[in-house]
Amino acid sequence: MTVTQLFNGANLFILPFWTLMIFLPQWGLTKKVMESYLPFIPLIVLYIYFLTGTLNAESAQALANPQLADIARFFGEEGAAATGWAHFLVMDLFVGRWIYWEGQRTGVWTIHSIVLCLFAGPVGLLSHILTAWTTQRFFSPTETESASIG
Repeated sequence: MTVTQLFNGANLFILPFWTLMIFLPQWGLTKKVMESYLPFIPLIVLYIYFLTGTLNAESAQALANPQLADIARFFGEEGAAATGWAHFLVMDLFVGRWIYWEGQRTGVWTIHSIVLCLFAGPVGLLSHILTAWTTQRFFSPTETESASIG
């Protein structure tokens, strides 16, 4: 398989997981799938494959002592760009999964944060942090309200 085919396959591979978390978050199958780390294994293997195919003495040095110009040159190569993209896929899915489980655990609304995480991982994480903080700060019952309910 070519780098392009593997790249395209990885993009398709992640879609069912994001689809389940976004559209069917309460479904039992979604919970079963998302409690497993198995979806990450093929992506990690692909990342390692891409990484080992692109690392040489020059690129290893560029990564060991990162300078912007060296990194830009490194990612200008197709294999390196695929490596970086595989890294994004693994880490964004991992963070999206964490946001999903935090929502399940706390009841905080997460769909918007998961969607943002799919398209811009760190923005989705920030969205969840702010949503969780806002929910806790303004919408969770106080100790007095909790005592009067119970």
